Formats: sequence, structure tokens, C-alpha cells
Amino acid sequence: MHSILLAEDQALVRQGLKMMIETDPTLKVSGEAENGQQALNLCETQSFDIAILDIRMPVMTGLEAMRVIKAKWPDTKILVLTTFNDEAYALEALRNGANGYMLKDADAKGLIQAIHSCLKGGLTLEDQVAAKVIPALMTQDNTVNIDTTLTKRELEIIKCVGQGLSNQEIANVLFLSIGTIKNNISIILDKLDLRDRTQLAIYAIKHHIS
Repeated sequence: MHSILLAEDQALVRQGLKMMIETDPTLKVSGEAENGQQALNLCETQSFDIAILDIRMPVMTGLEAMRVIKAKWPDTKILVLTTFNDEAYALEALRNGANGYMLKDADAKGLIQAIHSCLKGGLTLEDQVAAKVIPALMTQDNTVNIDTTLTKRELEIIKCVGQGLSNQEIANVLFLSIGTIKNNISIILDKLDLRDRTQLAIYAIKHHIS
């Protein structure tokens, strides 16, 4: 059973999301918050596999809460769920370690798939969001050269991460063990001085590794 923190300031929306999520018997919303500060308070007392955060909330926004969660509890996955299909919000969320960015008009199936993708280490961007974010990323920092110490295998793995694949999916594609993939990703992050696989996915898109 995966433990979920759900932060959404509108009670009716929060309850609706909880009901949708828990139609999957492997998912349990074990913490609910009305704002980012409440979400952080819950993280101090409970362990969550994934935090689902709205962006605009009173007291503390989801983006502010995300920065603290990623700093203090780096193993907790973050899925942003918002009404705002906004390039700036999405870019900031990804740069701060979000594992996914979904819009609230997603159906239950799409939301549950996004949660499982994040839990597996994938990067989930709704199509409408990706259409805005990826072109923006590709026009930024294009002059920065790809690290020449990267091996062919490492570049293949970076490509897969940029496509949003989980470790298991990358292992299947490259015919390697999941342990080998995890070890290689750790080496790649050290080489590129990146914090996590979300930053690695952004690196892949910026540098046209495809």
C-alpha cells in the first residue's frame, strides 16, 4: 500500500480526488492538508511515498512546500495537480524536483497512472503541459555542451529518462538489470552535478538527447 499526502485547499475537490485515488486498492490517502504548511507539518510526523500538491494555496503554496519536502525528505515523490496550464509554473515545479505535473481535468485513470509513474521514478507531464514546457526547455541553455565524459550507455539512459521512462522500463529497453540502471543514473547525476532524475530529464530535453 502506497501512502499519499494530498494537499488541496478546497475541501470538496480534495474529497473528490481522494475518492478517485482510492479506487486503486494499492493507494491510500493517509494525510490531507489545506495548504503547504499543513503538508509540511504532516511530513514531520508521517512518512509518505508521494505528495500530491496543488500550486496556489493559502499560507504556503505547493511550490514552496515542494522545495522543503525535496530538501528534507528527498525520497518522497511529488506530483503537482493544478488547474493552471502555465509554462512558468510547470518549469519552476520541474526545476524544484517535481516528478509530475497534471491538470485537474484529468480523469481517475489518468491520475492513477500518473501516480504510479511517479512512484516508479518516471516523469509525468500531461500532453497540454508538455506542449508548452518542452519547447521552452529546448530554447534554454542550448549553448552548453554535453559532458564529453558520458559513455554511450549513459547517453542511452539519459535519453530514456528524458522520455519519462521508469528504471524498470529503461532496464527492459536496454536489456540491463534494474540495479545496473540505478547505479548508472547515480554515476550520471554525479558527473553532471544534478540533484535528481527530474533535473536529468530536463538536461536531456535541453541538450536534444533523443
